[in-house]
Amino acid sequence: MTKLFFTTALALGLASMAHAQEVTLRFQHFVSPNSANPKYFIEPWAKKVEEESGGRLKIEINPFMQLGGTAPEQFDLIQDGVIDGGWVIPGYQAGRFPETEALELPFMVSKSGEEASIAAWNFTQKYLMDDFENVHLIAAHMHGRGLIHLKGDAPETVEDLQGKKLRGPSRTATLLLEKLGAVPIGMPVPQFPEALSKGVLDGGVITWEMSPSLKLDELTDSHTDVAGDKSLYNLFFIWAMNKDVYESLPDDLRAVIDANSGLETSAWAGRAHDTGDADGKAVMEAAGNQIATLSEDETAKVKALGDEVIQEWIADMDGKGLPGQQLVDDARMMVQEAEAGQGS
Repeated sequence: MTKLFFTTALALGLASMAHAQEVTLRFQHFVSPNSANPKYFIEPWAKKVEEESGGRLKIEINPFMQLGGTAPEQFDLIQDGVIDGGWVIPGYQAGRFPETEALELPFMVSKSGEEASIAAWNFTQKYLMDDFENVHLIAAHMHGRGLIHLKGDAPETVEDLQGKKLRGPSRTATLLLEKLGAVPIGMPVPQFPEALSKGVLDGGVITWEMSPSLKLDELTDSHTDVAGDKSLYNLFFIWAMNKDVYESLPDDLRAVIDANSGLETSAWAGRAHDTGDADGKAVMEAAGNQIATLSEDETAKVKALGDEVIQEWIADMDGKGLPGQQLVDDARMMVQEAEAGQGS
């Protein structure tokens, strides 16, 4: 009886210790902690997870790639367990995740990051889970409107962009810039300010929300949007963690991560960009920079060039054995559903 009591007590004690286990997860991203996604999504997400775990999960957020590596390497850093989790732009590794580009095509998604992110999560569930099978996906989202930021006056016509050296964040964005007659230079966001200050670039495309942290109020003079409710370009992101680390968590801590993953979390991440866009635009206006929108006629010209990019992309995907037209059609359908409030 004594031996049975001791064995039972030991088992209960070990179970209690396991239940009380505290875990620290090291996440990282590649931008300023004051930019929109870290400020309005990543940090609040981490705090919410910590609170809902009763303090047993500690989420360490490291900005500026402080744990090592570069922004284009982020997916592999998570997959290989160098870090526990982080923020990834799949498009920084051109060609590795081709299906994600369907959502990044010109004029594909709305200027609302929240709506675009609902579509992004739904599209991911249908097409991209195999691509991300080696990590544990928490959210898939998109930013808000993409804009043209230039040194000098805002372009009034497509021809005004001829020969301009412009930063592009993704393959699809650089394809569009090339169609516009610009000289596209692919570049992760951390390199953008230095390239501007050194005269390597005349400008580039990026969001309102990133503009203050990149000092675009000082490094550029004008910020130009396209007419209408669709974004010139957009980027697809994931918020993910190492699969083995996730699976090694106690059941109740995995449940906390699960409760803070998925569609609503993706929408939250997109909404963070929308909030940041309002902040960023206000900073550029306060600096006295030129805020412009291309006319509907010029926007139609840009869209026609964007349609050429889309058709060429479809042919490229078909050549890779992927259903190019179906990817585009489904992306558009999911965007329309999100805009109508039907995709959530």
